[in-house]
Amino acid sequence: MERNRDIIARINEKFPHMSKGHKAIAAFILEHYDQAAFMTAAKLGHQLHISESTVVRFASAIGYSGYPQMQAELAARVTRRLNAVEQVGVKYAGRSQSEVIGSVLSSDMDNIRTTMESLDAAAFDTAVETILNAETVYVIGIRSCAPLADFLGFYLNMVRGGIVQIKTSSLSEVFEQMLRIGQKDAIVGISFPRYSMRTLKALEFANDRNAKVITITDSVHSPMCLYSSCNLFAASDMVSIVDSLVAPLSVINALVVALCLKQPETVRESLEKLEEVWNNYQVTMHDEIDRIDEDSLFTLPEAEAMRKMTEK
Repeated sequence: MERNRDIIARINEKFPHMSKGHKAIAAFILEHYDQAAFMTAAKLGHQLHISESTVVRFASAIGYSGYPQMQAELAARVTRRLNAVEQVGVKYAGRSQSEVIGSVLSSDMDNIRTTMESLDAAAFDTAVETILNAETVYVIGIRSCAPLADFLGFYLNMVRGGIVQIKTSSLSEVFEQMLRIGQKDAIVGISFPRYSMRTLKALEFANDRNAKVITITDSVHSPMCLYSSCNLFAASDMVSIVDSLVAPLSVINALVVALCLKQPETVRESLEKLEEVWNNYQVTMHDEIDRIDEDSLFTLPEAEAMRKMTEK
């Protein structure tokens, strides 16, 4: 059974108990397995400033007979990824643009349907209550998941405030922004393949500080589940060079709606305050375009002057 297990699953199981050096190797493989597949043990060790023997022991520690066997598994994983790219050409070859659109949208609908059928309602309820009751809620999503984190952070701030959205280009910045996280706080980590080690480290740090950890990820095999007590799974499979994030966004939408329904008065007050600010500072005149109403358009002084000029 052990030899049939995917390398990511092996790393997930062993990661919490790994040494510092082994965690560094695991982190590199999770984010850069396509590079690691073509690196010798010595080169990988040099890249991470650790010894070659540490790299070899890592391979044995996660269940391989040696480094060559682990490297072969990494190479096979890269090949499977390349095959997925080839499948794009096979699947869409000879199709019109409209047929491609239909096929992609159909795949997205399948992902949403799969997510609906498998989403744990109890975990969803726990996530809602955790977010509502936390003193501060931290939100993190890296690379392709950054837009999802932006979306969630924006609406959580409308619903309850006390939101820290982690913006980072390095692991040190993650810890700097999470310096005050504690047991009264919560963090929402969003990550899909290829998984972000920065996000995983953020969840590990939050867990060590006894904060509540919520993940939005693709499956129980995701390394994000290592430190989370509440997992929301969303399908992201698609025959493409990128994964579909439509279902994860739908889960986030559902979270926001559920939170709004839990405390409608707070949401109403926030929206009224925003509307007042927008009106006072004429925000919407400069940043948003509403549907044009011709009658209201000509009530503006500039428009009225223009109308009089054209009548002369």
